Amino acid sequence: MIKITPLYAFSDNYIWALLNENNKQLIVVDPGQSEPVESFINEHNLELTAIWITHKHADHTGGVKKLREMYPLVNVMADERHGVKADYTVKEGSSFRSWGCNIDVLKVAGHTQDHLAYVLNIGENKHVFCGDTLFSGGCGRVFTGDMQAMYNSLLKLNSFEADTLFYPAHEYTASNLKFGLFIEPNNAAMQQWLEKVNQLALDKTPSLPTTLEIERLINIFLRVNEPAVVESVSQKCDLIDKAPLTVFTALRKLKDDF
Repeated sequence: MIKITPLYAFSDNYIWALLNENNKQLIVVDPGQSEPVESFINEHNLELTAIWITHKHADHTGGVKKLREMYPLVNVMADERHGVKADYTVKEGSSFRSWGCNIDVLKVAGHTQDHLAYVLNIGENKHVFCGDTLFSGGCGRVFTGDMQAMYNSLLKLNSFEADTLFYPAHEYTASNLKFGLFIEPNNAAMQQWLEKVNQLALDKTPSLPTTLEIERLINIFLRVNEPAVVESVSQKCDLIDKAPLTVFTALRKLKDDF
């Protein structure tokens, strides 16, 4: 049985820990710090077997070097441009197996040019480790400046089944929903979800993972075709047209300044 647990790092990062309870092996995704991983390993007497990297930013890779030193048998999966030493270089279309499960690698560029997502298939269920591309209620900043790439990446992720689970790398849900309600104030699902997320925060409980079914209701960046969203954005910005990419670009710029 595979148990997926968030490990807290920095102020709002999650290092996702995949624990095989049958053999006590561990895989971690985007260890920006080594200490949370070390503590988890020591607490549960685990063997770290693999690290998966989604992109090159230090808050996702900073712990890799020390974890390599402490656990020399660990295998690092990363793109060659992620700034870490990879035992296995992966890219769009790569696939591999762990614990009898298939993992597919997707390129989801926009936040960075070489951003990847890892799709873990456990039976009929898909678990997507999407780094900083898709957040609950939002999406990552487009540091590349390539809005088309980011929009296409979100379309790619939005093509999965509604019950697909997504594991973003930051706890940004509440702030994303506040922006969503700035754009779409009458969205009842956003209102209700923000209340729930605020209560989870009081209980020190993560709002993640999230499902695509939920995100289609509450994530403003997946709702660029909704008439209410288009109308609201057009009132706040001078749009050259009302095409989805134009609305998305305006939304992302509004969020950057929110």
